Amino acid sequence: MRMAIIGAGGIAVCMAKTIAEMDNVEAYAIGSRSQEKADRFAEEYGFQKAYGSYEELVKDENVDLVYIATPHSEHFANAKLCIQHGKPVLCEKSFTANAKQARELIAMAEKAGVFITEAIWVRYMPMLQTIRKELESGSIGEPKLLTANLGYVAADSYRMRTPELAGGALLDVGVYPLNFALMIFGTDIAKVTSTCTYMDTGVDEQNSAALVYEDGKMAVINSSVLVFSDRKGIIHGTKGSMVIENINNFESLTVYDGEHKEIKHIERPAQISGYEYEVEACMRALETGALECPEMPHAETIRVMDILDGMRAEWGIRYPFE
Repeated sequence: MRMAIIGAGGIAVCMAKTIAEMDNVEAYAIGSRSQEKADRFAEEYGFQKAYGSYEELVKDENVDLVYIATPHSEHFANAKLCIQHGKPVLCEKSFTANAKQARELIAMAEKAGVFITEAIWVRYMPMLQTIRKELESGSIGEPKLLTANLGYVAADSYRMRTPELAGGALLDVGVYPLNFALMIFGTDIAKVTSTCTYMDTGVDEQNSAALVYEDGKMAVINSSVLVFSDRKGIIHGTKGSMVIENINNFESLTVYDGEHKEIKHIERPAQISGYEYEVEACMRALETGALECPEMPHAETIRVMDILDGMRAEWGIRYPFE
């Protein structure tokens, strides 16, 4: 599969390094708004083609899949451009800036018969199935409460601070604890209550939310760009608890009994970076002619964006372009 990347920043570098080690994936084209930057990227990471505009890249008939690695504010326009030129899309999380954009993009892709999926990498990792299988085994009893957090010190980042780029902790960091809750407890949510603190630019710097489920389960999630958190996801059950190390790239799970004694520990399998799983999922989908990945269906992407929109509405945060 000849893969192209739109955007030549840090996330693009991670993907470029990953596909360089993958079988059956070719680092084909890089697109940047600067020809000089595209040329440097192509030379450093072994891409065949370097384009100084996204429009040039999507016109290349040899591109099989485009990975969008631009700021959240640009995802809608970038993905729309790809769809208009019939190019399958792997779009970095958060999928778009809001649910309206997500619905429009997905409807456009489905009408055009073009594949598109969200690159929320944890959804595609084999460790997720290991976690679910362990929960189904009953080792911690009936799960009733979940806590998850993710925090990095990144408040000084221009992208993170800028409302015009859909900055803030929520879309960049908060999407992981939310996805963790949805992956583990499902989507039958009765109520979401949330709060945040603000940067001087008006976007959120820290946030917390409580998700109450119809059957009484609760998920409490936190994210921040002010602190380094422990990144843990903890699932509390009637017989014990399960601790997941690093909800941003599952590292291990540990099961504890009701007396807090460790009874099982499972490490994740060897991986390149973790990005490879979403690329492999795209390859499987494209081979069968599917327009979405079962690991992250379109309906689930829209559901996540709806919840994020609801949280921002509660905080009174709107991006300038909305």
